[in-house]
Order: sequence, then structure tokens, then C-alpha cells
Amino acid sequence: MTASINLKLLTANEDPPELFSSGEPLLFTPMGLLLSSWLRGKIPDCAPPSPSAFLPLAAPTSSRLALTLNSSPVSPADGRSCWSSVHRSPHFLLSPCKQEATRSPTELSSDGTRAEVGVKSGLHVWELMWSPKHRGSHAVIGVSKQDCPLQDSGYKVLVGGDSESWGWELKTNQLWHGGQTSECYPGKKTRSCRSILKPQSSSSAKEAETPLLIPERVLLVLDADAGTLGFVVDGSFLGIAFKDLPSGVELFPAISSVRGGASIRLRYLNGTTRNPPALMALCGLSIRHYLDRRRQNQTEELPLPPFLRHYLFSCF
Repeated sequence: MTASINLKLLTANEDPPELFSSGEPLLFTPMGLLLSSWLRGKIPDCAPPSPSAFLPLAAPTSSRLALTLNSSPVSPADGRSCWSSVHRSPHFLLSPCKQEATRSPTELSSDGTRAEVGVKSGLHVWELMWSPKHRGSHAVIGVSKQDCPLQDSGYKVLVGGDSESWGWELKTNQLWHGGQTSECYPGKKTRSCRSILKPQSSSSAKEAETPLLIPERVLLVLDADAGTLGFVVDGSFLGIAFKDLPSGVELFPAISSVRGGASIRLRYLNGTTRNPPALMALCGLSIRHYLDRRRQNQTEELPLPPFLRHYLFSCF
């Protein structure tokens, strides 16, 4: 006789249903039902996460990016975490590990540096640490080709100041490429609709928006396969800043500054190939997002083998 299985959706107050085969109760409950029941349990009270002005501006992420952002970072000693000792302005001094670049106090000079290692394919995420107190004007982060100019006289944008680079000016929030500024990032339309910013002067013919204060930590997201560049701030992906980046060309994280004493740290976090994510990884990501950090102290109670518990919550 063909086995008949009767399943029903669980609610928060229901126990996992019993399964019957040929009219007799089975002696076990499938792992999926036990996990589903546990996940639908009440989440204990806890303090809400700190509000961020960037949360309403967050853009949807692809599964590749979501998995990369939720993966454990590679070793800090990875070579992709180093600034180039060759491709930099002489006014930028590097730390012994080459992960920190500090601009010497120099007047009437714009200076930049780029990473030692670039990428031609894949999706990659770098962390940039740059204190807002030590940025001044023309503080730019972005990517460049091999031969982007990294020193010039006067005070100007270098990364994004020519056709060889693409940059985000942190003080004004403007995007630069080819020596021209194209738009505000995150997009002006999105920011106006969210009422995040206020006009600087009511007497202006065209109301200007007050730039957002970009915190110290910014993640640079380069998808060399799709030809896009974006940024993550306060855990929110702010969407694509630049698209149609050149294909098959080596691109490097790069910065430029005019502020004496400005210190910028670089760290490569993780990356992935253009291949579709594994189903197991997507399932794990979905469960982790559902649980959030509010229940990480309850993971030992999950009705799962220790190996699966470790896999699901190794990123917490």
C-alpha cells in the first residue's frame, strides 16, 4: 500500500504534526518540521538595533553579494589588503604591513594611492577605514585602472578625476568619473523621497541637499563580472554607484586626499566567482537572516546535529 503522509503548516502555538504511514505513527519527526517549529517560537525580548540613517536607503542585494557579506572574512594578511608601495603619491607613507596609508602634511597637492592587487573577474568586497575627522575636502574612495594619476598640484579629485578611475567623494556624496561629477550617491531621488536630508538654504533657486555624514567604515563592493561598483554603509548596501565598468581590465581599490595626516586602512574581506551560489549556502543564509542575532544564544537548542548548527551560525 502506498504510504500516505499528511502535512500541515505550523503556527506559533502548534506542536509538530505526527506523520502516519499505512495508518501507523512513525517513531520520528522529520528534522525540517522540528526546525520549523523551533523557528516559529517566540523571540525573546531584547533591545532593538541602533537606528541608521542609511537603512531607508538600502537597496536589494543579489544572492552572491548577500552570501559574500555574510561570509567570514579572509585572513588580514591576505595580499589584497595591501596598498601599493609603487603606485602611490610620494606624499603617502605606508605602514610596515602596507595596510595603512597616511598622507604627509603638504600644501597645494592632491595625492592618491591604490591597492597592490587588483581583480579582473568575480565579486569582491574591501573594507576601508577613514575617520571623518581626518578627511577634509576631496576625500575620495573608489576604483582605478593600472595607470590612474595619483598626484597633482592644487586641491582636486584624483580618483574619478579622469577616465581611468571612478570615485565617491565622501564629504559631498558626489560621484566622479572622467573629471566630472554625475550625481549624488545614494541617489538624490531616493533620498528626497525618504526625507532624510534638509535643504541648505530656502533662498536658493534650486534647493541643495545636505550631504550625509559617511561613517569611518565603508565597504567597497566591486562586481567585475557585472561591471558595477557600489558601497555598504552601516550594514546597508546603497545600490550601484557606477555601472558599465570595463570588462576584463584589472581594477584596483583607490583613494585620494588633500588632508595632511589623513590615514586610510584597507582590508580585503571576501569574494566569490560568477558561478551561482550553492543551494546549501542559500538555505543557511535564509535561516540566519530569519533568526537574526537576537537568538544566537539559543542556537544550542536547535533540533539539529552539531555539524549543521556550527555551519549555520559560524558567521555569528
